[in-house]
Amino acid sequence: MTADLSDTTPSGGDQPGLGGTPGGWDSQRPPDPDLIRDCVHCGFCLPTCPSYTVFDNEADSPRGRIVLMRIGHEDSETLSPTMQTHFDRCLGCMACVTACPSGVQYDRLIEQVRPQVERNVPRSRRERAYRALIFGLFTHPGRVRALVPLLAASRGVGARVGRRFPGTRVGALLSLAPRVSPAAALRQLPRATPAAPDVAFRGRVAFLQGCIQRALFGDVNAATVRVLAAEGFEVHAPRTPRCCGALQLHSGVEDEALAHARRVITAYAGFDTIVVNVAGCGSAMKDYGHLLADDPAWASRAAEFSAKVRDVHEVLGQLEPRAPRHPLPLRVAYHDACHLAHAQGVRQPPRDLLRGIPDLELVEPAEWELCCGSAGIYNLTQPAAAAELGQRKAANLAATGADAIAAANPGCALQITAHLPEPVPVYHPMTLLDASIRGESLR
Repeated sequence: MTADLSDTTPSGGDQPGLGGTPGGWDSQRPPDPDLIRDCVHCGFCLPTCPSYTVFDNEADSPRGRIVLMRIGHEDSETLSPTMQTHFDRCLGCMACVTACPSGVQYDRLIEQVRPQVERNVPRSRRERAYRALIFGLFTHPGRVRALVPLLAASRGVGARVGRRFPGTRVGALLSLAPRVSPAAALRQLPRATPAAPDVAFRGRVAFLQGCIQRALFGDVNAATVRVLAAEGFEVHAPRTPRCCGALQLHSGVEDEALAHARRVITAYAGFDTIVVNVAGCGSAMKDYGHLLADDPAWASRAAEFSAKVRDVHEVLGQLEPRAPRHPLPLRVAYHDACHLAHAQGVRQPPRDLLRGIPDLELVEPAEWELCCGSAGIYNLTQPAAAAELGQRKAANLAATGADAIAAANPGCALQITAHLPEPVPVYHPMTLLDASIRGESLR
């Protein structure tokens, strides 16, 4: 296939690079030329790249974007709206990192590129307002909770509007609305939960509640804490900070992401292990060390903090179970959340934990490595592409004939639910494990 990489420079392009440096990148953490040179353009990333799958354009593949990064370093080059489009179309799923035989650190590169694009390529007033709405709402649990009664009252209408306007931003916002009651949205976790008295004490951990997770999936947080306590952990769940900065980090809103990172590092300073049950949050928090590496006041603290962050499946997967598991007769299809499987490299522990539940049959869908299209705010900013990916993922999951789906990320759960051809419950693995430990049926 011929690469479509010609239109990368705006008119009037013979200008010095932004920020007083050669090329289009400014001097604040431009994409690392050494990392760019690691790519040998072999193409192993192409079959796993969701944006390449949808757009069928070389510039919308990992290796194509790396070419754009290299072009951005050239003398007299400037960053263009065309470049912005191709970088915006990247889901940041990191499937290419898993697939790459050369060890190209595309995750580091796209993390460096997104803030550059936000600083140096203007967006329309309408686009800026829309993105400000997303971050001003979905990273504030209190504001999300305040919307739940409205969502509950308009759920039927919203679903019809979403179906009528598929692939649009309005349709995406309405079709993704979850089924959560106002009472459930208002429930709070205890700030501290003691370890179960009938098991040997394993230690004291902190738990990140998340923003969307605590407001719309509080039952998952409660199940996670119960499982940790049942396995011998004393669990502390601070209510602040409200957000870890993952959505901002993965969208290039660097200043906000940095501010959230510093607050989280400060709030959890007294703990040796920070447990996370949201794939996107865990990926971002494990990345604080890189994000703050150039800040002399925070670099060492950030690196130490990131080393303490563990996904809940990692924590439990390394331990011999102590709480008895009761049968849970379900056929469950496991969905790999990208920021868990690719960004964090956590694939086997969730499967092992689920297979440890008696009578639970775990089945694997086709194209496990392909993103569902949620990807932070991607399904809100690129709704047509996200809908195509969501339908493809949902069809693969439905084809397993499973009674239920397991997914360890709230965005994935919402996206999959919205696109399933027939209703199938989507559970967090901790919800299934909690039900097994408590001997409860989910049917």
